[in-house]
Amino acid sequence: MKQAIVARADLGMGQGKLAAQVAHAALQAAEDADGTVRREWKGEGQKKVVLRADGESRLFELADAAERAGLPHAVVRDAGHTQLEPGTVTALAVGPARDDEVDRVTGELPLY
Repeated sequence: MKQAIVARADLGMGQGKLAAQVAHAALQAAEDADGTVRREWKGEGQKKVVLRADGESRLFELADAAERAGLPHAVVRDAGHTQLEPGTVTALAVGPARDDEVDRVTGELPLY
């Protein structure tokens, strides 16, 4: 079981901003997961991988693929309090789910 978080590399987010957006995505998608899946993932150590993508459209393509696959997922839009304009799409989390299911959606993306 794992969760993949895809963050936009084209926004120039600072390290703290990036960490916060990744955390928002991870939590939102985990809350969306079935309770049994969530418990299994937590019991296995909550494995996560952070990946990179360029552009909002790529995140939405991946979110659509996750939706079609029936995987828990979450798209994060920034509130605009610091570095970004309100509503800027910053990250996507896919899973928790079986590794192979998550990899079918995000497996070709590079590590962040």
